[in-house]
Amino acid sequence: METKAVNRPMRKKDAMALVTGQPVYTDDLAPKECLIVKLLRSPHPHALVEEIDISKALKVAGVEAVFTYKDVPDIRFTNAGQTYPEASPYDRLILDRRVRYVGDPVAIIAAETEEAAERAMRLIKVKYEVLEPVLDPRTAKDGPILVHPEDNWQSLCPVGADNKRNLCSSEASEGGDVEKAFAESDVVIERTYHTKANQQAMMETFRTYAYTDIYGRLTVVSATQITFHVRRIVATALGIPKSKVRVIKPRIGGGFGAKQTAVSEVYPAFVTYKTGKPSKIVFTREEAQTASSPRHEMYLDVKIGAMKNGKIKAIELHTLSNTGAYGEHGPTTVGLSGHKAIPIYSKAEAFRFTADVVYTNVMAAGAYRGYGATQGIFAIESAIDELSHILNIDPALLREMNITREGDFMPAYYGETANSCALDRCLARVKEMIGWESKYPRRIMENGNIRAVGLALALQGSCISGLDVASVAIKVNDDGFYSLMIGASDMGTGCDTILAQMAADCLLCEPENIVVYGVDTDVSPYDSGSYASSTTYITGNAVVKTCASLIEKIKEYGAKKMGCNPKEVDFDGKRVYKTATDESITLKDLANFAMNFSDTALYASEMHTSPVSPPPYMAGAVEIELDRETGKIEVINYKACVDCGTVINPNLARVQTEGGIAQGIGMALYEDISYNKAGVMRNNSFMQYKLPTRQDIGTVEVTFESSYEPTGPFGAKSIGEIVINTPSPAIANALDNAVGVRIRELPLSPEKVYMEMIKNED
Repeated sequence: METKAVNRPMRKKDAMALVTGQPVYTDDLAPKECLIVKLLRSPHPHALVEEIDISKALKVAGVEAVFTYKDVPDIRFTNAGQTYPEASPYDRLILDRRVRYVGDPVAIIAAETEEAAERAMRLIKVKYEVLEPVLDPRTAKDGPILVHPEDNWQSLCPVGADNKRNLCSSEASEGGDVEKAFAESDVVIERTYHTKANQQAMMETFRTYAYTDIYGRLTVVSATQITFHVRRIVATALGIPKSKVRVIKPRIGGGFGAKQTAVSEVYPAFVTYKTGKPSKIVFTREEAQTASSPRHEMYLDVKIGAMKNGKIKAIELHTLSNTGAYGEHGPTTVGLSGHKAIPIYSKAEAFRFTADVVYTNVMAAGAYRGYGATQGIFAIESAIDELSHILNIDPALLREMNITREGDFMPAYYGETANSCALDRCLARVKEMIGWESKYPRRIMENGNIRAVGLALALQGSCISGLDVASVAIKVNDDGFYSLMIGASDMGTGCDTILAQMAADCLLCEPENIVVYGVDTDVSPYDSGSYASSTTYITGNAVVKTCASLIEKIKEYGAKKMGCNPKEVDFDGKRVYKTATDESITLKDLANFAMNFSDTALYASEMHTSPVSPPPYMAGAVEIELDRETGKIEVINYKACVDCGTVINPNLARVQTEGGIAQGIGMALYEDISYNKAGVMRNNSFMQYKLPTRQDIGTVEVTFESSYEPTGPFGAKSIGEIVINTPSPAIANALDNAVGVRIRELPLSPEKVYMEMIKNED
């Protein structure tokens, strides 16, 4: 199909609204008379509420209500935005007598003003029975302290969960004869890597408002990636029918996975349900840092066997993942640490992947761009470099010998085949871009600093195969313009724009002729949500199918108006015409006729799902400069090449990649969530939690090596998540190339680097 909109750098549809500061976000749209919702949070990582006195708080002028665990339904649920039945356990209450981390809500305050709510909060008196917490995930499994001893805890899916063992989930899979492959290997290395939790740090914190509509239904307006899942979560938590809940998503000020968890929604929903009055909650930055849904901390044990000539025989990975106080996304993230890291090297004869996800008394982890693959790729790609040094083989060459190529079967990637794969070309491209041959491994600069290069590879997915679904509806309006209704949440990625580009090419019109409508569970077709990198691939395919159905209806109606058989006509985007005589009727006339004494609706809706999830691929190469006197690493250049199939919008794909690289650099060098012995997070603001600025990421250059994915819309695959995965191992590998220091725990802070350099000198 000839394309006019697809593969073009079109401006985002909402660009002007954003740059001119129009009110488009949740808090902009909330009614002025909303009750302000605040949460009193636990100061202890593990405790039981023995007594709670709210009498003085209720006397504060302007306070509407104060709710405690005694007032909420005794119904367990999960905040994870996942398709039912959720893999994550039902382990939450809206408020619980048992608090499980510093920041766990103890009371909900609703007041007319923020000042009244905060004053009332200070007047609530709580007596706690302080319990010993579990703070180290390495001691959690089968330990003496249970994070979830309750009997009404439940796991809906067979994911190896057992709350009496502090296990949120566990799994094991393998292919080939692992023991034989290791026994036959000339070299076997075993290493342990540790990645910390990271915050998504999106500009817009969690925020939601709720009101009751004229039909008495609870309406929830929220900055969310999972509009339809929020409906289920709220209804389940409140114990009311889903038909009584409506959810609307306005513009989102960034999500990166954080808003795949319903962090804020249930609280104003509960307040409005109980009081009948509109209410809203806006998380402070401190709350967003300490009581949200960061990346999972993981310990990763890697074992790789290889021959002296560089052939990799076997890869084994065990992941210990810390889900924190609640199980949101715990069972689903951990699988990606293995299944989207090991398959980079599918030529290995055997693999084994095992994992445990454990409960601890820290903030619950959730979804963050990369969703477990980021952690696994850091471990595997670091180990590959360590292996290359032992074998005395250039790490780029070692990868070239072993990587997955187009047509390869990938047993560790759910048994799929790489039908579209340009990973080899991506690797060759970044080697050329960074000047690998002349710069590897290091150069000593005139000021004594060392410049070194490192690289890493990655793959991700394009959906959750066999699960994700997307529906699209398109209708023809007066004069022949189209309304495109989708259920996927645009969170700044530009999915509204790229889906309109696809629709425009299918309908043979200009993108400006496609009006995109945001997500509203009452009127939008169902979509699993904007996560798992699924929007371009799954929702895009739904767009293609829906357009095809709509064109058939347009042709049928045009033929009817011209008094001929539909097989005699065609559609060129502006008119339906007889192929033999060129007699025609315009789309404008057809659209207007359809609204006058007509029994034909020019409307179509189709759903799409996929049994496969074709992975995008990426190669990243970095040049760093190391100050040997301080241990500080400075990123000089970062070069990236991505295979996401057909690039739908090069501008949006490029900024997606650049943003992901910046986040990956932050994970590698700066971002570090840590707790003291009392379970209190040390990094509760951007003063303590360091994020890279534009000055900290060096010169970033992004290019694309297109493959054509036969199952994707216009040959496209995803790009949203893969772009964060290469910086952390590439930078760690560059550090090793610079001074022979291998740090296996992120971030690579100057203190760690300097101390390891001193050890090496000794």
